[in-house]
Amino acid sequence: MVGSSKGKSTTFAIRIYPYRHLLIASLYLNISYNFLEALKKPTALGGPWKVYGTARRSKPSWFPSTFVDHYISFDASNLDDTIKNLSPISNEVTHVFWVAIQVCENEEANVSINSAMLKNVLDVLKSGTSPRLCRVTLQTGTKQYMGPIFDTSLGIQLLPHDPPFQEDMPRLPYPNFYYALEDLLASYTPSFSYSVHRSSIIIGASSRSVYNSLLCLAVYANICKNQGLPFRFPGNRYTWEHFCDASDARVLAEQHIWAAVSEKAKNQAFNCTNGDVFTWKSFWKELSKVFNVQFVQFDGKEKFDVVEIMKKNASVWDQIVEDNGLFRTKIEDMITSFDALKTVLNFEFQHVSSMTKSRDFGFFGYADTLRSIEMWVRRLQEMKIIP
Repeated sequence: MVGSSKGKSTTFAIRIYPYRHLLIASLYLNISYNFLEALKKPTALGGPWKVYGTARRSKPSWFPSTFVDHYISFDASNLDDTIKNLSPISNEVTHVFWVAIQVCENEEANVSINSAMLKNVLDVLKSGTSPRLCRVTLQTGTKQYMGPIFDTSLGIQLLPHDPPFQEDMPRLPYPNFYYALEDLLASYTPSFSYSVHRSSIIIGASSRSVYNSLLCLAVYANICKNQGLPFRFPGNRYTWEHFCDASDARVLAEQHIWAAVSEKAKNQAFNCTNGDVFTWKSFWKELSKVFNVQFVQFDGKEKFDVVEIMKKNASVWDQIVEDNGLFRTKIEDMITSFDALKTVLNFEFQHVSSMTKSRDFGFFGYADTLRSIEMWVRRLQEMKIIP
């Protein structure tokens, strides 16, 4: 994933005939919502699935209760808490869909905490009297090819690979918790197999997620509309005019589930994007149309800090939430993605990943990025997260 997050999210799956059983941790991440939605479909690969939804926090009110069979709250970074909450199901879990992440001030700390979280969970699930864990899918992203771009101590040194990014590109000579998690999974084989899923900018629906770029842009658009402010693009001319790609949360969920039940996908890494490209100019036009705000051409003459604009309008967002009876959110939770998004919107290279390997292995999921924007905005409105 391009972005960073302070949330934690994991998906576990269990198989007891006639079910495969799934456990998701944090319901706040947009991809978790779509995992559950996809797994509960009658046509889900490998189904039917019994779902254990989990998060460090309590289940949000907007989350459909029909998506989970059981809900467990625990902190994966705390071994005692992990043992207490996962030991009772350690003899059932057959699949883990790991989309958990905690982001710290630097990449070395990211390596430490994220490795500990994954190791705690895997060790508990492997410690039962008759453990059944057979497959783990790991969510990462294009930092695989760019390095730790959000670590300010390393950012200016980074030399990313040339796009389009391909799965067989060598690792860059910088610390990267994505590398650490892949190595950790490999260390458990052949006890179980795994797959790695490298997303781009994720577009989906949730009330709180650094990976939900669309959510923070939706809040920004609503504040601009409410206050009569110009809906300006917070990036550079290069990204405004050049190609980028994205990952629809539905496509990500589909690829994880496909890989979880595919023999061919064992111990493989796959890029996961929508399969198309866009310019941010075209993306901005679509956003402006959906939110009914005036489209503002990028001129690059005036620098501005979109995060500061949002912070200054925290009380405006509070009033929007109150007036529209929305799910209670705070501006600081809604704009966390902007720190990551600003980096992406100021790249001087085209952020594009190849989907050739994924197709060669048999996954053909796709989405029309621009067409999906309105659908996801309507979903956020139905969930009463935005007006």
